[in-house]
Amino acid sequence: MRALLTGGTGMLGSSIVDAWRTHRPDDDLVVPSRGNVDLSDPVATLNVVRDVKPDVVIHAAAFVGGIGDKLARPLPYLVDNLRIDSSVLAAAVNTDVPRYLYIASAAAYPATAPNPVSEESLFDGRLEVANEGYGLAKLTGLTAVRYAARQTGAAYRSILPSNLYGPRDSFDPVRSHLIASTLYKTHRAHATNADHVDVWGDGTARREFTFAPDLAAWMVASLDDMAVWPDFMNVGAGYDHSIREFYEVASDVVGYRGALEFDTTKPSGVARRLIDSTRVRAHGWVPQTTIREGMAQCYDAFLTRSDTEGLR
Repeated sequence: MRALLTGGTGMLGSSIVDAWRTHRPDDDLVVPSRGNVDLSDPVATLNVVRDVKPDVVIHAAAFVGGIGDKLARPLPYLVDNLRIDSSVLAAAVNTDVPRYLYIASAAAYPATAPNPVSEESLFDGRLEVANEGYGLAKLTGLTAVRYAARQTGAAYRSILPSNLYGPRDSFDPVRSHLIASTLYKTHRAHATNADHVDVWGDGTARREFTFAPDLAAWMVASLDDMAVWPDFMNVGAGYDHSIREFYEVASDVVGYRGALEFDTTKPSGVARRLIDSTRVRAHGWVPQTTIREGMAQCYDAFLTRSDTEGLR
């Protein structure tokens, strides 16, 4: 097998690279960098796909960030992702790539979808305000992939992961996701002997986070079976935690003993977001890593990288 992976330096993409070495050491994985190709450029993207001649495209590239950045700058989360998704999918269709795996997101679901959120809830209401731009892009992307499968008869499929976290996540305080943010903020409070950590919202909102290396390992091992997958499937850890609980685990991992102070003037997002992963469990998905184990691995990675990235 010869695969082309977009977004190979991102949190999930880099985990896919690691998993590929373990599960498919004899197969080729081509990972173009941003310096090699601008994925928002349809001509440049087409040329890369044509040159690589992959058996499968794994499209994990996306413009991502935390809730604060999404609220402050919603436009690129919609427009940039639409450009990238359109460019990569068109290149695959126009070069007759037989398999295509699109990484969508649970952000594509309506804010009021009943929990656990099943695939039938797609297109059934308005999206969460804080994630609207990103969610609309992902909803459009998976629709386009479904159309491409119908048009070509090829195995073009999408998965909708829950929120992801992992050792390769960004700990940049401006653009980090929740797990990385809890660890960074708690670490800073511990390092400066601060008596508390500020938390957006009241801490009761619940979120599901899946360990990116677990997802990557399943994806890489399952590529040969894509033709029997449904058009799209949720992939989640199967359990959720409150924002307070994530900060409590972060405090335990870091060794911080200060207080948590909740700022209820800041948005909490939807009260709960837990997806139903029944479909994907029928295709071999079994998450391996607990939230405590995963966050400990993330913190170890932060400590290793923080000096060189200026985050301490």
